Amino acid sequence: MRDFTRTRDAATSDEIWLVEHPPVFTMGLAARPDHLLAPGEIAVVATERGGQVTYHGPGQVIAYPLIDLRRLGIGVKELVYRYEQAIIQTLEAWSVDGRRIAGAPGVFVALEGGVGPFAGWAKIAALGVRIMRGCSLHGLAVNVRMDLEPFDRINPCGYPGLRSVDLASLGVSVPPEAVAARLGERLVAHLRDDQLR
Repeated sequence: MRDFTRTRDAATSDEIWLVEHPPVFTMGLAARPDHLLAPGEIAVVATERGGQVTYHGPGQVIAYPLIDLRRLGIGVKELVYRYEQAIIQTLEAWSVDGRRIAGAPGVFVALEGGVGPFAGWAKIAALGVRIMRGCSLHGLAVNVRMDLEPFDRINPCGYPGLRSVDLASLGVSVPPEAVAARLGERLVAHLRDDQLR
């Protein structure tokens, strides 16, 4: 991802990489060590993305849109908005109502319980972005059908008590590959450019 971004030029086509990672906690540039509560046997990796700490693992769809923002004519705030919109529209395909919460990047769903500022909500998708040479790297993760226990070992995105949820917990049985296909389609629609593959 870094090598692709470092070596690209104005003629380089944009790409969207859809992947699944083995269990790993990633620490963004703003991550505080006290938000990593009990990592146990799960690897911890420092990254160059924005944001705090999150968990990635099997059953989660991760998208890395590698986009030339200058060519698209947008800034990072608009990029984040478009990522969130693509996620919301992806979830709609399975009748899940994803929402934004002001001041907290990502996508949330209504879920009874919880405490504090996120009472009644749980996070289903996280974002972590970096801009290098006017191009985006890192991206977003959507929880589909995964072991959610590792989220209890951190303060997700730096928020103590923030609950994480996946589609399976909401009663939606869908393979991650189907979610990846829909997410890729929606990201292309929101990041359309003649160069996008």
